[in-house]
Formats: sequence, structure tokens, C-alpha cells
Amino acid sequence: MPVSVKIAEFMERSSWIRKMFEQGTLLKGLHGPENVFDFSLGNPNLEPSASVKKAIINAASDKSPSLHAYMPNSGLPATRAAVARKITKEEGFQIDEKAIVMTVGAGGALNVALKTILNPGDEVIIPKPFFVEYVFYVDNHGGKAILVPTMADFSLDIAAIQSAVTSSTAAVLINSPNNPTGKVYSQTEIDELAAVLRNKGSEFGRSITLISDEPYRGIIYDGIKVPSILKAYTNSMVVTSFSKDLSLPGERLGYIAMNPAMENAQQTYDGLVLCNRILGFVNAPALIQRAVQTCLEDIVDIEVYKRRRDRLYEALTGFGYDLVKPEGAFYLFPKSPINDDVAFVNVLQKKLILTVPGTGFGGPGYFRIAYCVSDETIDGSLKGFEEAIKEVRS
Repeated sequence: MPVSVKIAEFMERSSWIRKMFEQGTLLKGLHGPENVFDFSLGNPNLEPSASVKKAIINAASDKSPSLHAYMPNSGLPATRAAVARKITKEEGFQIDEKAIVMTVGAGGALNVALKTILNPGDEVIIPKPFFVEYVFYVDNHGGKAILVPTMADFSLDIAAIQSAVTSSTAAVLINSPNNPTGKVYSQTEIDELAAVLRNKGSEFGRSITLISDEPYRGIIYDGIKVPSILKAYTNSMVVTSFSKDLSLPGERLGYIAMNPAMENAQQTYDGLVLCNRILGFVNAPALIQRAVQTCLEDIVDIEVYKRRRDRLYEALTGFGYDLVKPEGAFYLFPKSPINDDVAFVNVLQKKLILTVPGTGFGGPGYFRIAYCVSDETIDGSLKGFEEAIKEVRS
């Protein structure tokens, strides 16, 4: 049976990373994996800390009864309480477990949040470039994604967001630190955005939810701080996961933290819990929920990612690439030295370097480098990066 027309179209639109993966498999087969420099996937390559591994072993070894039974759809109370304590400590914002829903990763969290708040035809404003699956998540729940530009340094264009808000706007979805740019939105930007949403919400007589996707919150550099969305704006939710800072992407654990003072808070929370169930997640994985209770403040060695960022940034700018130095996450998003980013990515492929065109992230004219790779991959790629820019400029 053929897939639907819509899904066939979505598959084509979301195919860039898949295409790079398939091309990488082919090139590695032809040239050997050690000779192909793959920067296409944002898959953390650092191991979880020893304490995280120990916590998983301890959770798996626990012989208490009913550990593998159904639980509240919102997640284990002890895990939610531990998450609430972490947020309260790190952000200076008082929250408890009654505002936390454990989810199947940040992707699950976003789908739960959007299903809870969207009516058919509601609009969700998304600054671009953006994580490619956002538009599909919005469509999953009957919404319409409204894409707005950012500034030259990828900071929020507050005026563009303000102009995009209409009576149909239900939410603004931001991602900081950002994939694919590594940008961290400043406190000033967040405060200005919150003011716009308050004013526009009053003008149109509806609550506009600010959703912040923050799986890279712990991966930041150079003393940068990630502002608290929950403190800045009452009608807000944070969605996140433990995929990046604990290096556990395959365990699929995340959460939603909603501002407990948001409009219709109890009904919203109950809606999140119901949607967690009826979307088919039922509840987040029990074993890893028990494990992370004791190691929420652990984090992978950020200095490793910083060293890799600096190595690539200094080399690429030295070769003549134009790029903004990322403040967080593990991506570089340079300008393509030619207008056609897809064509330039193909030039890099001929040098056995795999990157992803910015077109796939709503950022044509750029390309993404995921530097969550080995030092050997970075060092081995530099000659090819230099040759590629010289080649297209000559």
C-alpha cells in the first residue's frame, strides 16, 4: 500500500540528513570508514559519565517489587521531584513535581505539548534556521508552522516575530542553544520576546504559549548563560531531554516543565498527561527514569566539545569561511562560499567530507557541521575543507 501524499512530501522535505547518511555509508564502503569524515549526524560521541553508568546498573539490579509495572502517565513521582529540584536550583525558579511530565525524549515532549495546546488551524511561530522536524510536529496536531527570519548572527528578530503574530497564533517555539547554529538567545532577547507575547496576547484576547526546546542547555561555552524561560514568561513550557548533556540519546528520556502559574494551569497539566498517554507513549521508560534520579547534575565533559569547536572554528575561519562562533550545542553553521549550499556540500563530498545543506534547516546558503565526532575526524578533514573553498573560489 503506498504512503499518503502528505507523508511522501514530508519524506522528501526531511531527506537531507538521511541522504547524507546514505551517501556516507556508500563512501565508507568505497574508501574505508577511516578515510571518510562524517559531520552529518548530531549523535553525541562522548560516553556517559561513570556515575551515570553506575546509576543505570543499580536501577537494573534493584529487586524491589513492581519496578516494571505501569506507573502514573506523568512519570515516576520521585523522578519528577528530582527534576523539579534541579530546575529550582539552576534557574532560581520555584517549581515542583506537579508541573513536570516525564516524556519519551524531547521529540515526544514537543508532540505532547503541541497536541495539548493546538486547535486545528492554530499557528506556531518558529525562528529559522530550525530543527527540521518542528514543522512536521506542528502538522501532526493540526497546526500551521509560521517561519520567521533571525538576525545575521542568528539572534532573534523580535520585530519579525511581532509582525508574524496574529489572532491565530497559539505558540512560539524556540530552540536555545540552537540546532543548527549553536546560538544561545540572550536574556534581553527573551525579555523582549516575552513582552511581545504578553502585549499581543492581550491585543488578541488569547494566551500565547512560549515553548523552549532545550536539549543542549547544559552544553554551553565561554561563560554564556541560558536564560530561564519559565522565569521570563508565565505562559511557558520547557521541553528537553537527557540525550545531550548525559549522552543518553538512545534511552529516550525527556520531560516537559510548565510554568505552574500559566493560564488554566491545572487543565493544561492534565492535558499534557492525557496526551502523553493517547499519543501512544503511555509513560516514559521506567528503568532510565529510576536511574537518572541520582545523577541529574552530571554532565559530559564539555571541554571536549569546546576544544573541537575551537579547533574547527579557527581552522575554517583561517581558510576563509564566514561563520558565527557558536555559544552552545555542538554544531557550526558556516556560510557556503557559493550561493548554492547543496552544490557546495557536494564539493565537500568529493573531498570525503559529509555535512548537511542549510536548506534542510530553513537556512539556505549555509551548511551544518556536527562536531560531536572524534578529534581524528576533525584533523583528517581540514585539508579537504581548505581545498574545497579554494576550488570554488578559483
